[in-house]
Amino acid sequence: MTESLNPERMACWRAYIESSQRLFTQLEEDLRADSELSFADYHVLVLLSEAPGQRLRMGELASRLVFSPSRLTYQISSMQKRGLVAKESCPADRRGSEAVLTAAGLLTLREAAPHHVASVRTHLMDDLDDAEVACLTRVFERLGRRLRAARDASSAPADN
Repeated sequence: MTESLNPERMACWRAYIESSQRLFTQLEEDLRADSELSFADYHVLVLLSEAPGQRLRMGELASRLVFSPSRLTYQISSMQKRGLVAKESCPADRRGSEAVLTAAGLLTLREAAPHHVASVRTHLMDDLDDAEVACLTRVFERLGRRLRAARDASSAPADN
């Protein structure tokens, strides 16, 4: 049987879960009110805007978003209908597809970004001092690396 968490670690876990859910919900509500974008829409637009040629292979985009292929297909289809992204054949490998940021998507991102950054500042960053920001960055970067490595190891083909 797995050992239970001590009271301090249980308090940490519960504080993290409850506050992170409240933060995500607030950021999502603010995004929708200011730009009619979901958090997933915004994240897709940011990732594409930062990618070379403002395009990413669908598999890479799914991995970066931590989406299943079917969830990404649904997300991109929804965004295509609104003219925010296009889906094109991959020039290097015609079997693959890429999500491509459209001019309308870039404009939408540029209009939404200042409001989103203000929301992030208001609901998170302005309440943290520099040491807390540095600590949270270290913790979540380390956690992200460990979780990515575990996911990559579990999805790697077994050696025969």
